[in-house]
This record gives sequence, C-alpha cells and structure tokens, in this order.
Amino acid sequence: MTAVTGSTELPTSELAEVFEIFPARTNPHLDAAVAHLDRWVAQYDLVGTAAARERFARADFGWFAAVTYTTADENGLCLIADWFAWLFLLDDQLDDGLLGKDPARTGELMQQIFVVLGGDGDVTPPGAPCLVTSLADLWRRTKAAPGWRERFVEHVIAGGLAARWEAENRARGTVPDVASYVENRRHTGAIYVCMDLIEVTEHLDVPDPVYRSEPFQRALRSACDVVCWTNDLYSLDKETALGEYHNLVTVMRFADGLTAAEAAGRVGKHIALEVEAFVRHEAEALKAWPDHEGPLGTYFAGMRSWMRGNLDWSVNTRRYRDAYGIPTEAVAYLEPALITTSGSGPEQSR
Repeated sequence: MTAVTGSTELPTSELAEVFEIFPARTNPHLDAAVAHLDRWVAQYDLVGTAAARERFARADFGWFAAVTYTTADENGLCLIADWFAWLFLLDDQLDDGLLGKDPARTGELMQQIFVVLGGDGDVTPPGAPCLVTSLADLWRRTKAAPGWRERFVEHVIAGGLAARWEAENRARGTVPDVASYVENRRHTGAIYVCMDLIEVTEHLDVPDPVYRSEPFQRALRSACDVVCWTNDLYSLDKETALGEYHNLVTVMRFADGLTAAEAAGRVGKHIALEVEAFVRHEAEALKAWPDHEGPLGTYFAGMRSWMRGNLDWSVNTRRYRDAYGIPTEAVAYLEPALITTSGSGPEQSR
C-alpha cells in the first residue's frame, strides 16, 4: 500500500463546529489526579527510562481524565487517571512495538490480564510483568454495582480478540476492509471499557436489560465511533510514521484510492453524522426507558463529556503531534520490562 507522507491536513474547523453542542468542562480535581498519577506509575515501575518519562509527560493523561470524566469525585478521577495511563501504556506496546506484530505473544499477555480480571485483584500469574501487577491494583480499587464486572470483562475479552486480529493483520500485511475495521476499532481503542467506567465514577447501576437494549446500544455505538474516529484523525501522522495502517483514514484511503486529505475529510464528515446520530439515539433511549431516565441521563452526559473531552485532548496533547516523523526503530519510549518481567510494585496503591 502507499504510505501517507507529510503532515496531513485535518478538518479541524469543521470538527470544532460539530462538537460545539457538547460544552467543554474540566474536573475541579485535576491537580490531585495529576499528583496521584505520578505517584502511582512510580509505585508500579511503569515509566522508568528518560524517554518513557518524557513521552508520558507529553501525553498529559491527568488532564485527559479531567476533561472526559468532568463530574467524578477526587478518588474517582484519580482512579480514571490511573486507568488511562495503564490503557495507553498497553496500547503503545501493541501498536508501536513488536508485541503487536506477534499474535502468540499478544495472546499470552491477554491471558495474564484475564487471570487478574477473573478475581478481585487478589490473584496474579507467577512472574507477571508490571503491566499485569498494576492492573491487579486497579481492579481492586474499581468498585461497581453487581453485574458491572461481567460486562467490563466481556469488553476486555473483546478487546483482546481485536488486538489479536490486528496482530494477525500486521503479521500478514493485511489491510482490513472498512466494515471490519470499524467493528474492531471500538474494541482495540478500549472505548467500551472507558464508557463502562462512567458507571463507576458516577455510582450508577444501569440494569442489564436496559444496557443491552438496542436503543441504548445505538447511542453507545455512536459515541464510541465518534471517539475512535476522532482519535484516528489526530493520531494519523504518528501511526503512519510507524508503518501502522489500522486507522480509519488509512483504511478508507486504501479501499477507495483516496488521497490522505480526501480520506481525512471523509472521516470528518462521518464523525459529524455520528454526532447527529448520537443525539437522536440518546432521545430514543430515554423515551424507551422512562423509569430509568435519571441514571441514563447521567450516563449519556458522561458520553457527551467523553466525545468533547477526547477532541480537546487530541487537539492539545503532544502525544501525537511530537511523534510525527520518527523512524520506526526510534521507539525508545517502549519499555520491555512492562510486558516481560515481574513488576516490583507493592500490593496496595497509596
């Protein structure tokens, strides 16, 4: 396939207008979350080398948490910031390093993750790397209503299968078709997992029949797609520089013979349409479940904050902007110890 070269022009002004219906907010506990996150990653040896620390600081995950979970209390926001760090560190290993090109090794790591999620954070596999031991701490601290953990684990399993799908594509040099990519992207981006965490921070208990109903699922899928496709736009240059083609812009370009600018413009239009669809689906779900209007309204508010906060973070973070142009071999921020050796973190988070 033809690589996208040069910095791609993005439909930023059009997107800014689309997202105006979702007001920008920042959680007042931002400073506490940032300070906590710095302590937590040090505890679990997640960010050790100078290159990793520099990249981690550029990402500003504490601020990302604060603009997506805008009404979480202090403890909740600290937990979210930790989850974000963990998810993105795993994502880097899968997308930027050799792990994501090795389906068997990806499967082994996901099995270790499933062992932790199968308990209450009290069991880790022997010799587990620090990505796994730190997950055990997150899992102990993540409290939710009965039934929530089963849904969360379902989404993690789906994410593991999608990560394996990506790894197999990379190993074979296969560019996925648009429909397959869109379906798997919701899982590789861990956005279902992040939406699940709205229930944790807002102390919600959405009954399973309501959650799994088609009106709610339509709204959820639209919100997830908006977040994932927005991320694809802003991470395009970084991923292209690393030879990554699991990106909606690149997939559309390959499928339809478009230029990078044409494909980015098309993705921008799809995002706008999906924002409109979310608004419709939200109203339909609230109408379908009037007895659950309160918790559903809070959940949908969380989805709105996620869509807007993700855009604001994507525009401002140096995680993607500073990465453009790096050669494939220059990924010194990836630390093998995260996935290959036992972490030295303590049993409980401070």
